[in-house]
Amino acid sequence: MSPPAPLKLIALDADDLAVISAHVQDAHVQPSDIVWRQDEKRLVVGLNRLDWEQTLSGGACSRRLIAALRFDRVLACKSRNIDLEVPEATLELLGIEFYASDPPGGSALLMFGHGGALRLDVECLECELTDLGIDDLGVAPG
Repeated sequence: MSPPAPLKLIALDADDLAVISAHVQDAHVQPSDIVWRQDEKRLVVGLNRLDWEQTLSGGACSRRLIAALRFDRVLACKSRNIDLEVPEATLELLGIEFYASDPPGGSALLMFGHGGALRLDVECLECELTDLGIDDLGVAPG
């Protein structure tokens, strides 16, 4: 099977973010791969996501892709139940939602298993998901 075309999605509103959320559902994230660049108003999350296109098309086994999720224009970043002292722990990203408060601003909420969450207060929603390659070591059980 040929390698997938790298996915690159941009979200500028809640509907766009719902599409990105579907692609990152069940992604694995390590706390060490969550980078908050306060001076740049940017949060970058490295993740290992399921290749949903291959899975849904009936591929023999599930494949994982290395990807980057980036949020720009972030004013504040707060976490709950994410232990930054255990940087190699694996978090499971369940989904992402956007809550508008002072348009075009609001909060993006990244929800993880076991009650973990990141809340990003943003000037406006600017999010990008970019695939970086296939995780040869991260083949998920089919």
